[in-house]
Amino acid sequence: MTDSTRRERLTNRLHEEQATASELAADLETAVSTVYSDLQHVARSIRYDADTEFLVAPPECSNCGFSGYDDPINRPSRCPECRSENIEEAVFKIESQR
Repeated sequence: MTDSTRRERLTNRLHEEQATASELAADLETAVSTVYSDLQHVARSIRYDADTEFLVAPPECSNCGFSGYDDPINRPSRCPECRSENIEEAVFKIESQR
């Protein structure tokens, strides 16, 4: 068993490679909603670290390609353009600038 917190494990995982919230939830054995909450916290924390950048490839509608969502660290239920519920998940990554 590890002594690191769930958010520390999430941060370490995103330093290693990019992942969606569903992939992170499976890796961390927690709910996707919890991962989104943790991602928002991690993004706020990293904002104050000049050597690290929190990157997000926003969710995208599989039908029309819309990707201009207001909050990419949140899973949209449907596309505002075509109303499709077929939305690909956002992809997250943490990069060191050193």
